[in-house]
Amino acid sequence: MKKIKILLIEDNRLLREGLTIILKKQKDMQVVATFGNGENVSMFMDKHKPDILLLDLGLRNQNSLKIVKLSKQNFIETKIIVMYLIPLESDVFDFVQAGVSGFILKDANVNDLFKTNRDVYKGIKVLPPQLTGTLFTEIINYAINEFTPSVIDKSVRMTKREKQVIELIADGLTNKEIAQKLHLSPYTVKSHVHNILEKLSLSTRVQIAKHAHLSDDYKIAIDTTSLLEE
Repeated sequence: MKKIKILLIEDNRLLREGLTIILKKQKDMQVVATFGNGENVSMFMDKHKPDILLLDLGLRNQNSLKIVKLSKQNFIETKIIVMYLIPLESDVFDFVQAGVSGFILKDANVNDLFKTNRDVYKGIKVLPPQLTGTLFTEIINYAINEFTPSVIDKSVRMTKREKQVIELIADGLTNKEIAQKLHLSPYTVKSHVHNILEKLSLSTRVQIAKHAHLSDDYKIAIDTTSLLEE
């Protein structure tokens, strides 16, 4: 029986060792190597030639998306599965565009883990389960073939004021602090936050902050927008 060769990159040692033990018990899977970070990932891939790269989406002090892009650039045949806690829809789009074939929740059960590995190995795309059957899933499927990320980004129209609010949320300011800084009422700021969540299909301020950190669109919003604009 040909075994699925898996290379695991996970910076949590306990999780890394636990996943290794679980996967090694499967007769059709072989963990060829495990690493705590994605440094020298090309060397790892070239040496072990895995069928699947199982990668932590949130590596500390490293950009997992860059690791994906580098891996797919040099090792086209290797399929990539990312492990995550709470992915943003923008994350899903970016990682799919970069070449990721599957997603697995870190709190998923072991059967889901095995199935995701086997499905991806067979060439099946596995999107996050909470998005399956949603409109966003259809957009993702269409965008992979027809759109570029910039086209998707441009479809979400933010006002200059909303961009300001996003950047200040990313800086950790509360609604009250944002209101004081922008000379607005707290109610107006709350309304802006609500509109931002709606436009980005997000549900929390934390997700807004993460979206801002992943994008360059909001870096100069405060400097270029008059404090008197609404």
